[in-house]
Amino acid sequence: MKINTALILCAGFGKRLNPLTLKTPKPLLKINNTTMLENCINVIIKLGIKKIVLNTFYFSEQIFDFIRNKNFLIDIEIVKDGEEILNTGGGILNMMNHTRDNNFLVFNPDTLWNKNYIDEINKMQRFYFLNKLNNILLVAKKELSFDKNLNGDFKLKNNKLKKDNNNDFIYIGCQILNKDLFKSRKVSNFPISEIWNELLNKDDLNAFESSNKFYHLTNLEIFRKLEGF
Repeated sequence: MKINTALILCAGFGKRLNPLTLKTPKPLLKINNTTMLENCINVIIKLGIKKIVLNTFYFSEQIFDFIRNKNFLIDIEIVKDGEEILNTGGGILNMMNHTRDNNFLVFNPDTLWNKNYIDEINKMQRFYFLNKLNNILLVAKKELSFDKNLNGDFKLKNNKLKKDNNNDFIYIGCQILNKDLFKSRKVSNFPISEIWNELLNKDDLNAFESSNKFYHLTNLEIFRKLEGF
């Protein structure tokens, strides 16, 4: 089995990157003359995904124009959050409702995605279907983060995530989610961490470990460092 649809979260305000994001949405910021969103889309295309759904809210018109002018060789649907921003969980559910699929790759475009992730994401997909999972997060050891100020999100043991006072793994912005995880939810403003916490409480939040260096657009200082990297 293989996932056919990827979701990209593009609605956020990117306030930690002000003043850059006062005029440009974070996914359209450029590193080495390529936008973060384009890096993400290029990896998704190389994964053999058939369709992308991305959400917008902040500077939606710029996202629309970018996609229209780029002519990517993949079907891309843009979904607006609505009158109010939906946060990550609500945004994901809203995008899911625009397809008939049940399993989705979900990406944060503020990770600097590159070809080194393709093999890992494919292996994560195989692990997901082989073990008949409904969720899995791509994580990396904290020391692999370019931003050394990032705190850990989780502990990892036997592909299961937990939390304690010594979290040494970071979620790096790619996950696979089954739509059934949201069956008790309505499209509204809620973070995906609420779904994660429900799964953590059942000891059912799964993970696949990445060995790649993790570059993430955390804030303006990190952006400036990556610009000259």
